[in-house]
Amino acid sequence: MDRQDIFDHVKQKYGTEPEYLWVQYPSYAVLRHSDNRKWYGIIMDVPRNKLGLPGTDVTDVLDIKCDPLMADQLRRQPGFLPGYHMNKKTWVSILLDGTVSDDKILELLDVSFRNTAKGQKKSTDS
Repeated sequence: MDRQDIFDHVKQKYGTEPEYLWVQYPSYAVLRHSDNRKWYGIIMDVPRNKLGLPGTDVTDVLDIKCDPLMADQLRRQPGFLPGYHMNKKTWVSILLDGTVSDDKILELLDVSFRNTAKGQKKSTDS
């Protein structure tokens, strides 16, 4: 699954369009709720060495929000890393390099969407 697949999915399922907020990072795309404006995902292209991975080539990652226990469990699996530039307790980066199945990525995107939906209790860990 690549970034365009995710963009197509969130447009169809949630009515979300990616937002490009930073001039210095023109390919970083934020996914957020239309009602409460909370982010439920961000796709970034990041040099592998900045993720603690070997090499300097750039790879796409999707950051999603989940509860701390799930985040800890996910980070123990291949293709999952601490959330890049986000709260490491509640955000996880998913490598979009084929390591994680498309179904798992979409499942976790749904989790993140629900966790950031209007009416959800604000976590002190976010």
